[in-house]
Amino acid sequence: MAFTLARVQLEPGDPRGIEAAARAARYRVYEAQVCDDLVLAHHQDDQAETVLLQLLRGAGVKGLAAMPPIRELGAKRLLRPLLGRSRSELLAHARAQGLGYVEDESNAVPGHARNYLRHRVLPAIEPRFPAYRKTLARAAQHFADCARLLDELAREDVARAAVGEALSVAALAALGRPRARNLLRHSLARRGLEAPPADWLDEALDQLLGARADAAVRVGRGGWSLVRYRDAVTLIETRPVPGEGVWPWRGEALLELAGAGTLEFRPARGEGVSRARLAGGEVAVRLPQGGERLRPDCRRPRRALRKLLQEAAVPPWERRALPLLYCGDDLAWVAGVGVDCAYQAGPDEPGWVVSWRR
Repeated sequence: MAFTLARVQLEPGDPRGIEAAARAARYRVYEAQVCDDLVLAHHQDDQAETVLLQLLRGAGVKGLAAMPPIRELGAKRLLRPLLGRSRSELLAHARAQGLGYVEDESNAVPGHARNYLRHRVLPAIEPRFPAYRKTLARAAQHFADCARLLDELAREDVARAAVGEALSVAALAALGRPRARNLLRHSLARRGLEAPPADWLDEALDQLLGARADAAVRVGRGGWSLVRYRDAVTLIETRPVPGEGVWPWRGEALLELAGAGTLEFRPARGEGVSRARLAGGEVAVRLPQGGERLRPDCRRPRRALRKLLQEAAVPPWERRALPLLYCGDDLAWVAGVGVDCAYQAGPDEPGWVVSWRR
């Protein structure tokens, strides 16, 4: 049987703590394995320790559900077939079969929270509650059932509250606080983000739901933010805004804008930006600096880009990193707004249809 050893590197001072950081590193290794399924050796004692540890950390029902017997991980599954067996049963079987095993030396370090429970707390519990392993494992199953019900409720609430990728402020307010928190947790989980504590969610809901209708509220945590805009709450990734970048365009189909997405240029006829007009100067992409003006409608005068972006409902958090296509000193095209009148391809004229991928 083939053996693979993978070493991981943990960053000193990781704010998650050494146990959480090590767990995240292990899962990255698991996900990188080429296989159908991965079988892990977690047993009933591990499950009991996890339930108690999560309870002491104030986890919600998903945390208290502890380790599932089957977990989807990308294109593969993590299987834990030994959760119904205790550590003593597995040791007795290994000894009876003459199987050798390796004891992880970190299991004896008393400073780790899990080891403290394993060596100090649970041995004190066992004389009074000898069936604690099965009892806590059964509690984990109950919590898992509750978590599934909360997910089902959140999916129903998403169907009622969704406004595209956002959530209606009115619908969130109508749900009541517990269901609104549950819906936000569900929305974060769908994006692969860890849910914050309940008190943080309550404070965020106070700000998002209590603001004036025309207010632009943004509540951030880590690398993401909840933003209220036009009576809807949107979850966005917090990205650094690029500096005063300039990206020359020399006819390539895709133009990568470091930190500002990608522009795609698709050849067309009778639409988009006139190829002939672009041939008359140096073409480059820049970011807004303020004061830009554009004339996307030939029947109307040139107008401030700020006003055009508001009318086009381009969210404020996207405007600072919005790509602008210039031909020389002329602003020819703006993502989310369109082509300036002077640069619009005429009927049957070759043009470039430009699109922006964030």
